[in-house]
Amino acid sequence: MKKRAVWTIPVSVLLAAAIAVSLFLLNIQPEPTGVSRAQKLAELSKPGVVRILDYSIVDWQFTGTDPDAATYMAAIENQSIFGGSGSGAIISSDGYIVTNAHVVEGSQLDEEEIANIAFEQLVGGISDYFGYDYEIVYNYMVMHTSYTNVEKVLKVIMPGGEELAGEVKSYGAPINEGKDVAVVKVEGKNLPTLQLGSSDTIQNQDNIWVIGYPAAADSDLLSPDSSLVSSMNAGQVSATSKKTEQGSPVIQLNAASTHGNSGGPVINEKGEIVGLLTFRGDTVNGQEVQGFNFAVPVNTVKEFVNQAGAKNKKSQTDILYEEGLIYYWSGYYKNALEKFEAVERLYPKHSEISRYIALAEKKTPDSKTLWSDYSTIFYIADGVALMLILFLILFTFAMKPKAKPSAQAAVPSMDNLNVQELLLALQKQQEEKKKED
Repeated sequence: MKKRAVWTIPVSVLLAAAIAVSLFLLNIQPEPTGVSRAQKLAELSKPGVVRILDYSIVDWQFTGTDPDAATYMAAIENQSIFGGSGSGAIISSDGYIVTNAHVVEGSQLDEEEIANIAFEQLVGGISDYFGYDYEIVYNYMVMHTSYTNVEKVLKVIMPGGEELAGEVKSYGAPINEGKDVAVVKVEGKNLPTLQLGSSDTIQNQDNIWVIGYPAAADSDLLSPDSSLVSSMNAGQVSATSKKTEQGSPVIQLNAASTHGNSGGPVINEKGEIVGLLTFRGDTVNGQEVQGFNFAVPVNTVKEFVNQAGAKNKKSQTDILYEEGLIYYWSGYYKNALEKFEAVERLYPKHSEISRYIALAEKKTPDSKTLWSDYSTIFYIADGVALMLILFLILFTFAMKPKAKPSAQAAVPSMDNLNVQELLLALQKQQEEKKKED
């Protein structure tokens, strides 16, 4: 046994060490480094945040002869366009979007209401341009102007630039009239989504982020593509138990926002929606007051999501994209590229995927090795090694060598034979033979 143990024990130890190393390598998990929590939230969230355009086109018939009014009407081609923009969040892979009711208010008005609003804006435009008294212009235009057609347009602009027609599926009420929530539906498949959290767990001074498309993105100082890039501003919850005049609950925030952010999601540190931005301090007192913004709690939003029949669930696009980002941030560029390419196959119009595919391709030569990709080989090798260890243990301690027989034991000595007994046996045998004869 001692001779066997000299070599079987060291071999067993080496095999056991090899198994331990393989298990260690298989359990290495990608760990993003050098990426802030806010950056992670931004990259994961912005593919699911959309811009919403709600506007109406009113065609006018003008019969007046006033040269200034006629010039103005010719300049606008007897047509008024009014409305606005807001933000929203996709909450289902098949195209349900949550936003504010006031963002899509125009789509809920009838033609006459739209025409009256557009007419007031038309009169205001003429009086401001020429410096005329508003009442005089109003009375003149009432006599010589009528609308001939009203076209309502509700568009959802995806982060990748795709424009989709929207349809309101559930609707609350605009600001100061009730719950400022609406659910819009677009045709889509495998869309990126954001998950709905709970406003019951929100605490004062919780960190939050507001994502949306501020109207400033349409500035002439910025490129046209800037309108497709959402902004994310950090802040905290300032108050959790305030209500509107109508009794609807709202959350007060200090995160900066401006026109166009309305309807945009307010997310927590988990990336979950905890509210929708609804109005700012300037809406209340006529002045731009930053740090005085309000959001509809997500529990209120869920009421309208249920009314619309929408199901909030992560899409396969979300899962693959998140896995790809974790691999990418951890240095596993080859694995990240595989995930990003899978996202592209599922949803080619994903706003971020082309950029990340290009980045991952460029860095693939420097990719770390993800040992779990070779788990089958490791498991087979570990199984063989374990069997060898068991065999070596049995061979060393349980299997005893057979003793070799001595020459004396193998060949009996004549001294040990009983000669008398042998002679008697032969005599008896001969007598029995004679009797038979």
